[in-house]
Amino acid sequence: MRKLLYLTFSMALVAALTTYAMWAADRPVGHYLSDLRIDLAVDQGQPADRGNLLGIQPELFPTDYQSPERLHRKLAAYLQKAREQGLLNEKTIVVLPEHVGTWLMVTGEKDELYQATTLKEAMNWLAVSNPLKFVRALIGAEGGSRLDDAHLRMKAKGMAKDYQALFGGLAKEFDVTLVAGSIVLPDPSVIDGKLKIGRGALYNSSVVFGRDGVPIGQPQRQMHPVFEQQDAIKANGDHTLNVVDTPAGRLGVLIGSDSWYPDNYRKLDAEQAQLVAVPAFVVGRGTWDQPWRGYKGSSTPGSVSLKPGELSEGQAWRHLTLTTQAPSSRAIAGMSVFLRGQFWDQPSAGQSFLSSNGQHFADGNARGARLLNLWL
Repeated sequence: MRKLLYLTFSMALVAALTTYAMWAADRPVGHYLSDLRIDLAVDQGQPADRGNLLGIQPELFPTDYQSPERLHRKLAAYLQKAREQGLLNEKTIVVLPEHVGTWLMVTGEKDELYQATTLKEAMNWLAVSNPLKFVRALIGAEGGSRLDDAHLRMKAKGMAKDYQALFGGLAKEFDVTLVAGSIVLPDPSVIDGKLKIGRGALYNSSVVFGRDGVPIGQPQRQMHPVFEQQDAIKANGDHTLNVVDTPAGRLGVLIGSDSWYPDNYRKLDAEQAQLVAVPAFVVGRGTWDQPWRGYKGSSTPGSVSLKPGELSEGQAWRHLTLTTQAPSSRAIAGMSVFLRGQFWDQPSAGQSFLSSNGQHFADGNARGARLLNLWL
């Protein structure tokens, strides 16, 4: 009797494991509808032979990331609209928002993940659908939140490959220099023209792709992650800023709240940066109009007198982003571009703006995908 029970249990366990393995391996492609429209919200200056900064504020959702082809279709539609309006040339620098590459972590997943109602539920589906990858990532996880680290780390190799293929491909397809927002990867670096991952901590990083689709220089790592991210994402301790040569001039990238630190602009000035791109992201519906919460876990620079609550979040971003504000920055132009859309129960805020001649120009409409253009 005992042998029979043991045999029955063993067969049931094998059947259960086989069913789970088949379920985890299945990746059905669901029906997909996406709004490919985008409006030109800000157009400053006059066309000349010096090029332009073109910000793309996309409106993205989890289903846009179901495959790299879907995300390409949407971003390519935005760039095609810009081309039709005469906004693309060989000196154009396109700027995409922060974390536009990070969500590649959910590419190629099961329908249940995209249909989840909360981010936590979606991450649970991510782990359950990729058990071996998740366990390996959890073993190597670092930081204060090992679970968040594992979710971001478990598909990092594929994410890096998709990121370069997608955004490098767009740069080459449309013959532009492209600041590819940012992506969270473990210890990223560019080796022989390829974006590679390492075994170290996770960094929120941005890569600039040239017109040939190849990365220019090394990834720019974020120096001051906000406190919501600090348990999983490490600050760039050596505080290096990369300035790269582009057809429109020397370009520096400040990721998110790195643009709030006056010392960063002095470092960019020392490297003779003429242009500054700020990929950014603000989470929470209505956050843009709510009181600014300060430096969010990082120490306030001594030269900054602004106190939490004195301005709204949006006003603080424009006040602290010092591009083209002499003597704080000697750059001739800058652009801050925000990610819009909703990822499960995490809506986004933020209204993109550009800086030129000491002035900010912003789009007052927070809804929908937007183009912001500045002729240099």
